[in-house]
Amino acid sequence: MRWALVKVCLAVTAMVVIAFAVPLGLVVKEMARDRAFSDAERQAATIGPTLSITTDRTQLEKAVLTTEPGAAGRMAVHVPASGEPDGIAVDIGKGRAAREELEAVRVSGRATITGVAGGSVLLQPTAVGPRDVAVVEVFVPEAAVSHGVTTAWLTLAAVGVALIVGSVAVADRLGIRMVGPARRLAGAAHDLGEGRLGTRVPEEGPDELRSAAVAFNSMADQVVQLLANERELAADLSHRLRTPLTVLRLNAASLGEGPAAEQTRAAVEQLEREVDTIIRTAREQRPQTQPGGPGAGCDASEVIRERMAFWSALAEDEGREVRLAGVDRTVRIPVARPELAAALDALLGNVFRHTPEGTAFAVDVHHSGDAVIVLVSDAGGGIADPKAALARGGARDAVGSTGLGLDIVRRVAESTGGDVRIGRSVLGGTEVRVWIGLDGQRPQGGGRGHRVGRQRRRRGASRPNL
Repeated sequence: MRWALVKVCLAVTAMVVIAFAVPLGLVVKEMARDRAFSDAERQAATIGPTLSITTDRTQLEKAVLTTEPGAAGRMAVHVPASGEPDGIAVDIGKGRAAREELEAVRVSGRATITGVAGGSVLLQPTAVGPRDVAVVEVFVPEAAVSHGVTTAWLTLAAVGVALIVGSVAVADRLGIRMVGPARRLAGAAHDLGEGRLGTRVPEEGPDELRSAAVAFNSMADQVVQLLANERELAADLSHRLRTPLTVLRLNAASLGEGPAAEQTRAAVEQLEREVDTIIRTAREQRPQTQPGGPGAGCDASEVIRERMAFWSALAEDEGREVRLAGVDRTVRIPVARPELAAALDALLGNVFRHTPEGTAFAVDVHHSGDAVIVLVSDAGGGIADPKAALARGGARDAVGSTGLGLDIVRRVAESTGGDVRIGRSVLGGTEVRVWIGLDGQRPQGGGRGHRVGRQRRRRGASRPNL
């Protein structure tokens, strides 16, 4: 495209320059010729008054020498013999025209230009009597006829070349401005096709290419969002399998001894490892997405009561004391029911997975007008590094942990403008505070779960997040 644009501009500019420069050059040449012969006519006319008064050779010679062409030897005066008293013709100066041409001018009475060796001569007839006509001859050399023409033509040629070079330079710059964004757009499309999803195109260049860049960037964002949603869905669905796996693992642990029991426990462990592998693979390099959507919402109290009924049965089998408070009234939150259930299962699954049997836990729900606070507390050993646990994937290297549990909870909270904080619970273990905003406002400081970094680390084993 760049060279095509340059060639088109070169051809158009060259045609325009030729169309104007050639006629202008011919006009300049004609003007120089007209100027030279007009000057010759003016010089010839200066002899007319002298011829009308006298035809004396001496007087005529003096008059011819006073003129510029006469002093240069380029003027001659031809007086007929009948105009002289003795009947002898008078020729003053060096004549170059032939006798036939002089006689033709006398007969016609009109000025004539005729070519001679080295230039041209102007033959100007002048009456010297009732019937006699003298001819004034002025020689115009070829250099005078073409004086200034070469300079004018060179100037026109230089201007034409400058116009062509300038137009080519402008076309080249314009081509670069057009081709550059197009090449970047093509390269970005190639990179995106090879899997480099972070590729974007600068929105620059002509309006059409700018619009194409905007459309490409929007498409790339949509592709990234769709892939992220797919990975998120795969990870979340896989993580939800951990809840029934936890129940299956606990039930398998109560089977006692024997080959069948050992095989069942080994199969459960293998299944749990496969699920963890799916979760880790699905969440690799996935950008954060919002779990909730416009119009999503549920009754938090109802969902929490339902999930606590499920986990309470397991808690009874393991001898855990369970306390539930604050779910006696309807509390609407802008979170979809499956998302809240998955977040709560992740928190309670952590309690069962990373605390010893018999460890008590509690779930408290508080409604503060502009937010709903869900507190999940336990009497376990606590979390050694709360900040690392809250970091995305911070505990993924821990044994039995994918690093997705608290990440799911955090995404649910942040989708409403809230957050998740970890502190020390009144039961002596970990307290996870989930702030769910009702109006999209960020939470203010304070609260029991805001004491991250101030709690004292208890002795004993610490548990990672799931």
